Amino acid sequence: METTRQAERQRTSAERRRRELLEAADRVVLRDGPGASMNAIAAEAGITKPILYRHFGDKGGLYRALAKRHTDALLSALRAALDAPADRRERVESTLDTYLAAIEARPQVYRFLMHPSDDATPSPEQGFDVGRHSAPLLRRLGEELAAVIAERVDLGPDSQAMARIWGHGIVGMMHAAGDWWLGERPCSREQLVRSLADLLWGRLAAAGDRSGGPGF
Repeated sequence: METTRQAERQRTSAERRRRELLEAADRVVLRDGPGASMNAIAAEAGITKPILYRHFGDKGGLYRALAKRHTDALLSALRAALDAPADRRERVESTLDTYLAAIEARPQVYRFLMHPSDDATPSPEQGFDVGRHSAPLLRRLGEELAAVIAERVDLGPDSQAMARIWGHGIVGMMHAAGDWWLGERPCSREQLVRSLADLLWGRLAAAGDRSGGPGF
């Protein structure tokens, strides 16, 4: 019994330490964006780089941990927008706005997750393949949105397959449009939301709700 309690205390302590290190990494990413280094993160956390490696392995491991942390928070916010007591068009706009507001609020975090360092000659720890790691993040968002669409919207024959097409297509659209908008700011966020909602609205407006379930 004592061995079990000791193991539980060690696990709790390790999880708390990991959260503290991720919070330190967040602070560095907010300051340095894609150029955030393991050296800077270790210094922010008040530890040596080997200790940081012990927890995450390498920058790819740290990236995956940060990506999960921020993706979980974003998915929670998107689900809340999708389930809000409003009509379908309002929820579509709210979902788009939730995503855009998230990347606007923390652009350095977004760039760290989605773009490599801008350094012309990145160090080995900065040169990991961001695209290889960011693609699963986008796929996860696409699958989660597809599940919500399948639950709420009747798309007729092959509804499950269509929901997955829509889920990944909408995430791809939000990502591409949001990336362009964040870099150039050619219009207000509100205008971009309305325009993207208009693009989506044609068939979605005509689709029926699933009987016995909440409408999208």
